[in-house]
Amino acid sequence: MPFTSDDFTIGELMAARISKEVRDETYVGTGAASPVPMSGVLLAQYTTAPDMIYVAIGSDDPALSPISGKETFDIAQRGKLDLFFLGGAQMDGHGNINLTTIGDHDRPDVRLPGAAGSGMLYFMTQRIILFRMEHTPRVFVEDVDFITTPGTSDERVHRPGGPTMLITNLCVMKFLKERKGFELESVHPGVSVEEVVENTGFKFDIPSDVPETALPTDEELTILRSSVKEKISVAYPGFVESGGFGG
Repeated sequence: MPFTSDDFTIGELMAARISKEVRDETYVGTGAASPVPMSGVLLAQYTTAPDMIYVAIGSDDPALSPISGKETFDIAQRGKLDLFFLGGAQMDGHGNINLTTIGDHDRPDVRLPGAAGSGMLYFMTQRIILFRMEHTPRVFVEDVDFITTPGTSDERVHRPGGPTMLITNLCVMKFLKERKGFELESVHPGVSVEEVVENTGFKFDIPSDVPETALPTDEELTILRSSVKEKISVAYPGFVESGGFGG
């Protein structure tokens, strides 16, 4: 099971890892229900990417995001959105996402919110990081029940972007475009490779040497628990109140 510590939370560990993927002087966006990606993006803005332009869909707070969510789609369609984060009720080993239905499409067990803008963003954003705080076979399945938006496309399809990475509460995986599948990059502290395999419904590549995900530094934790926490508390008060940030 994931390592628990008085020093940091799993959300802080994921946010610190996410921050390392944010490039300076680019447009970076997050969608709804994304407190951990938002934390990682803001952490990068306070550290390594001060001139990154943050686009937070669903937020009307100019102090958080100078670009409105409505402008995100225009930025993406023009090929200027460098990084976006997507999750799904189900995801499979080909990077396919299900946000539509669980079970038979015509008589579903669960009807989900739907694609919103994920279909276009998955194609047009330069880099997509997939994320989930629940890494179980229920979420990471062999084949999604419904492909809301595909992880890969035929070479004839214009698709400048696509999945590059998966970050969960257990591990980090990178997406191999040429293979159209995932490879394990690191496991979080206290998590074994075997546990990741047991909790993943699809097959993925496993290198001979799998390192441990880097821990958040003292500086990163200080920023997450002060400046980032203050900003994110408006958009996600429940995440903050439930202990998303340690300390």
